Amino acid sequence: MHEDPPAPVRTAPGPPLAAASAPPPGPPPGHSATTIERGSFCLARCTCGWSGPARRSRDRARTDAAEHLATS
Repeated sequence: MHEDPPAPVRTAPGPPLAAASAPPPGPPPGHSATTIERGSFCLARCTCGWSGPARRSRDRARTDAAEHLATS
């Protein structure tokens, strides 16, 4: 049986290491979202006065808070 030699590997240059290791941006000034539990419900609240809907899923309440910080 005859085998061809492996083809050379071609790679594209990636982003500089400094850009890849930069910390993610923090919340906007004046915004700090947390979750609050009320009975079997959980809701997200922000220091700016925003409040998300009551959710039975804590994970969904945290997602609401993250979406608020991203759009603020």
